[in-house]
Amino acid sequence: MKRNPKRVLVGMSGGVDSSVAACLLHEQGYEVIGITIKTYRYEDVGGNVGNDSSCCSLDGINDARRVCNALGIPHYVVDWSERFKEEVIDYFVEDYLAGNTPNPCVKCNRTIKWGEMIRKANMLGAEWIATGHYANIRCDAETGRYILSRDSDNIKDQSYALWGLQQEHLSRTLFPLTGYTKDRSRADAERFGLMIAKKPESYEICFIPDNDYKRFMRDMVPNLEERAGQGDIVMDGEVIGSHQGYHGFTVGQRKGLGISHPEPLYVLDVLADSNTVLVGTEEHLLSKELIAHSINLIKYAEIDGTKTFTVKIRYKDEGAPADCTMLPDGTLHVKFHECRKAITPGQSIVLYEGNDVIGGGIIDRITHHEMNE
Repeated sequence: MKRNPKRVLVGMSGGVDSSVAACLLHEQGYEVIGITIKTYRYEDVGGNVGNDSSCCSLDGINDARRVCNALGIPHYVVDWSERFKEEVIDYFVEDYLAGNTPNPCVKCNRTIKWGEMIRKANMLGAEWIATGHYANIRCDAETGRYILSRDSDNIKDQSYALWGLQQEHLSRTLFPLTGYTKDRSRADAERFGLMIAKKPESYEICFIPDNDYKRFMRDMVPNLEERAGQGDIVMDGEVIGSHQGYHGFTVGQRKGLGISHPEPLYVLDVLADSNTVLVGTEEHLLSKELIAHSINLIKYAEIDGTKTFTVKIRYKDEGAPADCTMLPDGTLHVKFHECRKAITPGQSIVLYEGNDVIGGGIIDRITHHEMNE
């Protein structure tokens, strides 16, 4: 179908941000179509299925429909739960079983929210897709590349979670909330007369609505006790305690270790193969170097030699300078100028040049620990 340059498919969760995004585009004269994604079967994931703080809850679907009805625009609910399970839930479970701490939102953004939405937009003749993310996109006139960047001075900036988007995604995307704060979004929700103007934000992973990871893993992995049951907690080569499942631990964790020690102890590593959790004092969490895989570059088509960028190792990290080098096998070597705390396998790294996103990847391993240098 021929694409209409004024038609836009808006991903609507039923929350404030995506609802205001749809209203702004409608106000600007776009032909807006709302779409709400059912990403999981409620009976499959367990927990509090009626939790209205989940971005993909039944209440969220109904709220999105009410907004679309108020605007007089079409609203579709699509069931992509099978693809979501294959791409996101299964990945999440297997990565936890491998001893990592996965970031499912990054995977969902690339494969479901953008990958599937663009396919749906093509079917509906829409040139654009849009979401309520706080981020910015521009096209570089010199290189012709679409560049994702931070929404300046915005504590709600969400560029970190969008590093997996490719050029084909960015070239078709609108972010109506660029330059907005959360307070301004709520104010506009009031201006548009939306009933969800004061709706609380969602923080938990959508397919774990009760936020109970251990319960979720028990439900999803029938032989969990065999694969990840009781094992040793080790410090400096000595067994100092036991755990009831390594999948319940993540690097940097302090609480819930069940160990008495003169100094606070932290999880340093999770060894799935031996069902072992390594712990140590805070200084042992410091390291400088990591290897990342699944690299996606945005601002540049490639990184030649060693370049210095600001690198974030988690969503709320402010970032720190690091020397970044692409290796022959396609992985990325990152060496920070100063030690970082609790670099965690499975989490995303994102490289920035000023506010621009160079690209990102998934932390594979820490190449070595350093106490002080």
